[in-house]
Amino acid sequence: MEQLVALIVAIVNKVGYPGLIVGMFLESSFFPFPSEVIIPPAGYLASQGKLSLGLVILFGLLGSLLGALFNYWLALKLGRPLLLRLGRYFGLTAKGYAKAEGYLRRHGAIGTFVGRLIPGLRQYISLPAGLARMALGQFALFTALGAGIWTAILAYLGYFIGENQALLRPYLREVTIYTAIGLAVIVLAYILILRLRRQRARPADSDPGAGRDGPERE
Repeated sequence: MEQLVALIVAIVNKVGYPGLIVGMFLESSFFPFPSEVIIPPAGYLASQGKLSLGLVILFGLLGSLLGALFNYWLALKLGRPLLLRLGRYFGLTAKGYAKAEGYLRRHGAIGTFVGRLIPGLRQYISLPAGLARMALGQFALFTALGAGIWTAILAYLGYFIGENQALLRPYLREVTIYTAIGLAVIVLAYILILRLRRQRARPADSDPGAGRDGPERE
């Protein structure tokens, strides 16, 4: 891992921001290329003054969004049968697709946002979103929000910790735990807001006394 990180640092140092876009594109699509070995080394280079931290986050986000849009487009073009045949090579099952697709049909925005922040899921959340034909603008917006938060976390870890993987791993584990807690709070708030909206949206005629004419005047 340390040799891989050193290689990525050398590549990013030589290629610059386009290397971040390519790496995060691969990470955000279905290629098994983790963002944890792409963005932190770039954050380290930013701490050395060789890159801009803001641009590292921006171009990392851009690569993530492009990779997610690529998966979204694949789902639209290939359709469910072919995607399911290909997906089994990556451990994706028909049952899992059906659950994710149904959830995204009902809660596309929050589902996409939360999915982009869950390790092991963020690479694949775009596929059921494409199958569910989620609105492209909404998909892009909430993908960018989730990917931007994750990219910023990794960039700041690299900036302050450096390329030391022995230090990065425990910090990354802690960040993942705190992120999971934050997501649980967001989802709970989302559920409560939905319930409040449904209660307020109940038609007035649900009241037994509603809709009755008042006493007629002579």
